[in-house]
Amino acid sequence: MAADRLDEVLDAAYDCLTRYGVRRTTMDDIALRMGVSRSAVYQYVRGKDDAFRQLAARLHTRALRRARDAATAEDAPYATRVRGVLGAKLDLARGLTGDSPHTAELLDDKARLFGDICGTFTADLRQLLTALFTEAGTCATIEPAEAADICLALVTGLEAAPDGERLLGPATEALLTGLMTAGDTHGHDGPAGLGRDGAHGPSGLPTLCAAEV
Repeated sequence: MAADRLDEVLDAAYDCLTRYGVRRTTMDDIALRMGVSRSAVYQYVRGKDDAFRQLAARLHTRALRRARDAATAEDAPYATRVRGVLGAKLDLARGLTGDSPHTAELLDDKARLFGDICGTFTADLRQLLTALFTEAGTCATIEPAEAADICLALVTGLEAAPDGERLLGPATEALLTGLMTAGDTHGHDGPAGLGRDGAHGPSGLPTLCAAEV
């Protein structure tokens, strides 16, 4: 029950955020939106700053859970898994920037209230992507972490594109085609699981390498 009430507080905080922004929102605004007294709101959050931090954490945690589910879907091809991780970040950003100019504050990695939450989220996505590229194998010219950084740079650019959601699929496909030397981005390898050059990555997976494309 307490968790449900906390969710109501955070939902009300989000609604106030869309209307007023962080600085102009007050605890009275949140309480009014919930239809309760301000003292009732204080039972679940320590104050306005705490409410907005918990709101940011909730949104980023949900997006990270989706990204982890995509990254660990072992039966899916690599392109799908990478696209799922990037899609979690893109959907979070597009959803927040679309709801209100104020809600984009929750994405500001330099913000006093949310910066550490945003930074940790991006670092966790980088770790997921690095693990994917490590699992597939990379050649000497590019490290798994560098491949992850390239993917994150791609989705950051798409966040500002008017049709970023539509472009995510083809953009990811094109990027991974440039990174993968073996088979294709759907995980179809040559004979006996070999890539075009016959190279295996760990566990017989195709090797990734941008230089040889």
